[in-house]
Amino acid sequence: MLAKRIIPCLDVKDGQTVKGINFLNLQYAGDPVSLAARYSEEGADEIVFLDITATNEGRDTMRNVVEKVAKQVFIPLTVGGGIRTLEDIRNILLAGADKASLNTAAVNNPEIIAQASKAFGSQCIVIAIDAKREPDDWYVYINAGQKKTDIKVLDWVKQVEQLGAGEILLTSMDADGTQKGFDLELTKHVSLNTNLPVIASGGAGPVMEHFKDVFEQGAADAALAASIFHYNTVKIKELKNYLNKNNIQVRGE
Repeated sequence: MLAKRIIPCLDVKDGQTVKGINFLNLQYAGDPVSLAARYSEEGADEIVFLDITATNEGRDTMRNVVEKVAKQVFIPLTVGGGIRTLEDIRNILLAGADKASLNTAAVNNPEIIAQASKAFGSQCIVIAIDAKREPDDWYVYINAGQKKTDIKVLDWVKQVEQLGAGEILLTSMDADGTQKGFDLELTKHVSLNTNLPVIASGGAGPVMEHFKDVFEQGAADAALAASIFHYNTVKIKELKNYLNKNNIQVRGE
């Protein structure tokens, strides 16, 4: 069994790390470069950097900030937000990212997944899925959670796998920022129906059991969190020790 991964997330707006609840009411949470350096030292397995307003503002990802972050970390770095073309992916990788995360662009043009996978390798292509529950199913949202599509999450998961994606970053919009725990039902729904690694995102709180639950009950391969790490509510090394004691294999322990 592959070791489970712990991944801090840097949601970046105007060059600063921010955090909200249900994708709204953003509050500043620190400098992304210094936070990334801290997480690299503290034993994070990877870091995800999301330029959360790039798509809606119609601009490219802040490459200069990505370059500064990449110089501070010695673990895999995934970058998303405002990536629309193969050239955008190439620029992000040249800036120091190890993986590119696509959401809106992939939904609008699914073929870019196959093209990017062929050009850069599937291991470099992460598909971010912002999911929200409706009465009949979970649906995919785009444009930083502002626009609902008519695509059911599991249908999209199966399509991106066929197109050559290497990983899924699954965010529950319902749980995002609530700190009440990951959406176990959604995570399990996706994890058990794909061969791709699934990163669970949205809802992690100060209770370490949230991570244990998403690995055991949600069958996630990795768990992503933001504010609890930003504000040192949960320390990565302590979390890994806890998971290890609960028979969940993690890296670096």
